[in-house]
Amino acid sequence: LPQLVESGGGSVQAGGSFKLSCVVSGIWGTNCMAWFRQATGKEREGVAAIYTGDGRTYYADFVKGRSTISLDKNNDTVYLQMNNLKFEDTAMYYCALRGYCFDLGTPDNYNYWGRGTQVTVSS
Repeated sequence: LPQLVESGGGSVQAGGSFKLSCVVSGIWGTNCMAWFRQATGKEREGVAAIYTGDGRTYYADFVKGRSTISLDKNNDTVYLQMNNLKFEDTAMYYCALRGYCFDLGTPDNYNYWGRGTQVTVSS
């Protein structure tokens, strides 16, 4: 079965940036890799996705222009870079996998999940 392991979370100042990593194993072929996040008391929401077949990317409106999802095929790693952080970016960030993507999708569309990495934005 696929395994996804996130890292790179922590405490970051407002206005700063972070870069999260998700190492993926146990997969083959092309896939859709995504980042979701869930703040305390809120539903899980999609942040960004990338299709490994052709590199197409999809972003939630609230991160467009300040976030980049990227893929390192040699190291089976997906990254999420986010800049100009706001307090509302505080959340647990999860890496997720499904077979194909033509949009960001919802959590129910994804079959495999990592355990998450916490990001806390502070003043």
